[in-house]
Amino acid sequence: ETFKDRVGEMVQGVVKRVGHREAIVDIESVEASLPKSAWIDREALRNGDRIKSILTEVRAEARGPQLILDRRSPELVIKLFRLEVPEVGQGVIEVLGASRDPGSRAKIAVKSNDPKIDPVGACVGIRGARVQSVSNELNLERIDIITWTESPAEFVIKALQPAEVDSIIIDEESRAMDVVVDENQLSLAIGRGGQNVRLASELTGWELNIMTDETALEKAELEAQASCERLRGQLNIDNDVAEVLVEEGFLTPEEVAYVPVQELVEIEGFDQELVEQLRRRAKEFLDIREFAELEKTRPEDDLLSMEGMDEETARLFAQNGVRSMEDLAECATDELVELSGIDEVRAAELIMTARAPWFAEAQ
Repeated sequence: ETFKDRVGEMVQGVVKRVGHREAIVDIESVEASLPKSAWIDREALRNGDRIKSILTEVRAEARGPQLILDRRSPELVIKLFRLEVPEVGQGVIEVLGASRDPGSRAKIAVKSNDPKIDPVGACVGIRGARVQSVSNELNLERIDIITWTESPAEFVIKALQPAEVDSIIIDEESRAMDVVVDENQLSLAIGRGGQNVRLASELTGWELNIMTDETALEKAELEAQASCERLRGQLNIDNDVAEVLVEEGFLTPEEVAYVPVQELVEIEGFDQELVEQLRRRAKEFLDIREFAELEKTRPEDDLLSMEGMDEETARLFAQNGVRSMEDLAECATDELVELSGIDEVRAAELIMTARAPWFAEAQ
């Protein structure tokens, strides 16, 4: 019971027994289980070993509460630095995140709240003593310490070190970056088995696509062609006009319709008449698309008129993809409760009403 409030904390204990499926660890005179799946890779635990782990769960079992430990969690790295580096424990330095390939390599992001203190140097320690102490606890896991920065691109560049980055193209919408590197930096940026880019991606929270200048150019050309084709269809314009729009950075109907008119008029070869025509077509396309989207969320007549149905519930169902009696009949009760939030009894009643025509046909 005393451990329930300590889930998520780092605990220290002594290995009592090592079996094929788990190690039993004595934590403050209480036995805890460290499943084999939660060991660090290539870790050889022996009776009497003193280890640190994250307490992940207090599991209720017939024999009494069972403590479950984990040594693979990125949180273990963070808490070890909090223990080994006084500045982290005092809050002068923050460890803002960690990613791990347990037993092989880890990356942590650090930030100093005191401009006089170098967060990386403080975490490394004199002659590397602090980082080595953490590494020793983690079966000699190599640890990269990276200074956190507010700029996502700069943070990614630091996270991919030791590789050198030439340029970055950011896609905010999909939270992805195309990272361009020189040919001789490609394998270093990706890392063995993709380790470096994978850990950098997990640490920064961005999907990272590593590529050479040549690949980036080919991708940009393909994307420009795709944008041209889309605009040609959406605005009913010829290829030359579409190409000019894309070259000038107008990739969507929204941009054509709502940027200041002067930005389009200033494009070489564009006049007021052409600009007005382009903006009118873009707005018409957007209006049609909006109407089509509204139609997708409008309930069909049979659902609206179904016994026991009211308009508010029908519209709620339609907004979640259930537009007709047939759609409703194909739903499971728990599925309908989850997507609409109505109570289970009413969901079951409405589904059975929608299925009534099925039973009538069967008879």
